[in-house]
Amino acid sequence: MSVDAPSMKKKPLGPCIEDVQGRTDLRQIPINKVGIKDIYHPVRVRDRSGGEQHTVANFNMYVDLPHDFKGTHMSRFVEILHRGEREISVDSFGQMLADMTHHLDATAGHIEMSFPYFVMKRAPVSGVESLMDYKVSMHGEHRNGRTNVWLKVVVAATSLCPCSKDISEYGAHNQRSHITVNARIGEHMWLEELIDIAEGQASCEVYGILKRSDEKFVTERAYDNPKFVEDIVRDVAVVLNQEPRVRAYTVECENFESIHNHSAYALIEHDKDEDAG
Repeated sequence: MSVDAPSMKKKPLGPCIEDVQGRTDLRQIPINKVGIKDIYHPVRVRDRSGGEQHTVANFNMYVDLPHDFKGTHMSRFVEILHRGEREISVDSFGQMLADMTHHLDATAGHIEMSFPYFVMKRAPVSGVESLMDYKVSMHGEHRNGRTNVWLKVVVAATSLCPCSKDISEYGAHNQRSHITVNARIGEHMWLEELIDIAEGQASCEVYGILKRSDEKFVTERAYDNPKFVEDIVRDVAVVLNQEPRVRAYTVECENFESIHNHSAYALIEHDKDEDAG
């Protein structure tokens, strides 16, 4: 007695689901940026010491959209982030830009990635170690096969007013400053290098932990190195002008005044490639 085997034919899954985003749009208006904004994702960031930091980054991800396409595929942006646990460096960030642009069949792609970044610092006299946190970001564009990457750091520092020092018989008022450096790089550059440049041009650095001997040092260091907000941005610009890996930059400084209810602010922008052209 034989038994017939059950049929191996698969049941139909139903009608084909239309790709609505792929419909033709008749308004004839291209879109410069379309995508997802304000999405958080865990990443591993390589640092200058040779290690890596585990952090959570905030992403904005966009591509351009031709005039004849109704929409883009939003889920593909998230797929880029979920391709395994991604280690991010300056080099791999550029590759992620290119991958996203290719994956969405676009001619231009944009990614903005912001996250806290930590650097171990030693106090200047006691040598006690503490972590300093910095607001940093990588942002870039991939267009027609060419990738531009920008690194941005926001660095807290101390500034001491030259005018206050000059007109006072003793003492001088100081400020806590935020120095922001946003640099388009042509070759690999560590985030720590931009942080060093910004901190080196302030009246004095700030630290997470200071002993009494350290506090004496930083107070006197700032007093001996007074700078207006204009001095800080100019001094940072001088260093960036001499750094061949930096092709363009914006330098900002905001001093949170201790004797006024407003901030002092200065900005410098420069594009070396425009000068060369």
